[in-house]
Amino acid sequence: MRVVEQRRAGEGVGSVSAEQPLAGFTVAVTAARRVEELTALLRRRGAQVVAAPALRIVPLSDDTRLSRVSRELVAEPADVVVATTGIGFRGWVEACETWGLADALLGSLRSARVLARGPKAKGAVRAAGLVEEWSPPSESSAEVVEYLVERGVAGLRVAVQLHGEPQPDFCAALRRAGAQVVEVPVYRWTVPENVAVLDRLIETVAGGGVDAVTFTSAPAAAGLLERARVVGQEQRLVAALRADTAAVCVGPVSAGPLRQAGVPVGWPARARIGALVKYLCEVLPQSRPELCVAGRRLRILGRAVCVDGRLRPVSPAPMRVLRELARRPGRVVDRGGLLRCLGEDAEGHAVETAVARLRSALGDPRIVQTVVKRGYRLAVDPGGWRG
Repeated sequence: MRVVEQRRAGEGVGSVSAEQPLAGFTVAVTAARRVEELTALLRRRGAQVVAAPALRIVPLSDDTRLSRVSRELVAEPADVVVATTGIGFRGWVEACETWGLADALLGSLRSARVLARGPKAKGAVRAAGLVEEWSPPSESSAEVVEYLVERGVAGLRVAVQLHGEPQPDFCAALRRAGAQVVEVPVYRWTVPENVAVLDRLIETVAGGGVDAVTFTSAPAAAGLLERARVVGQEQRLVAALRADTAAVCVGPVSAGPLRQAGVPVGWPARARIGALVKYLCEVLPQSRPELCVAGRRLRILGRAVCVDGRLRPVSPAPMRVLRELARRPGRVVDRGGLLRCLGEDAEGHAVETAVARLRSALGDPRIVQTVVKRGYRLAVDPGGWRG
């Protein structure tokens, strides 16, 4: 059953269906890679998507360093090679092809024990004609270190393909265990070319205009927080992510920078984009409790309200009023409290105007009740909270 568009004015945008569980929600995408795929998956499930890369992947400006390291590994092959990412390992081989080193490099790697951190790295290793010794089910760098240290690396030459930024903890643990570590820098992260787009996303998230923010890499999460700090929005952004805006990552590694900032984060059991979308489809609708108000069933979504199973779009100002009323279901909220939720610039009859627009959008004026000389309340039925 698909969402059926309504043509008559005043009716909802459609019915909530199992095929589009994210209808009415706005989801932000911070990925720099596979952004089209993630966006398409989210839109297919009904979400409105706001995309702004939080980082940019660029080749090393100093290719001579990668060339030098590659030549060193050809001359003195590593005993162990750790492939941390698919794109990084492929990029390494492709760069060597441009220098005429690919065959020599792959020849040296065939004599090494190859470990792949995850399935993408494993795929790249196999595509290069190599066979991995082992790959951790968790896709965790810590598990790779544990595996190597348990089996002993003292005196061994270990080449670690870096994935976007230095990995001091990973490499230091191997060095402490006696390994000679060769770091292979294939690509790095930097700020996106168009930071204005990212700045607008940060302002939107901080202002409560997004229901969930997705992250597919730790550098993207770190990049968003760092840019928010630069533009003076870090406190507001983190506050939003700790409150009503869900932070959803592809896996625990991606969640690292957010968890360090005290942001609650969720992720699927499998670190895949498809699994991330499925997880979001499950947790986001469940995070919006149902209210029984004036004989109707209400579920407040991101940019719409589900009224008796029908989606009804609500513009930002009326939605802010509704959210404020829903924070205290059935209790009266005075005009001053509602005026403050509309922002510093709100004045005059802003509250009355927003309430009138809200009643019109919901299609039933009884949902928002006027309490004379006191304010407004949601006309919650007895026992009307269904959480």
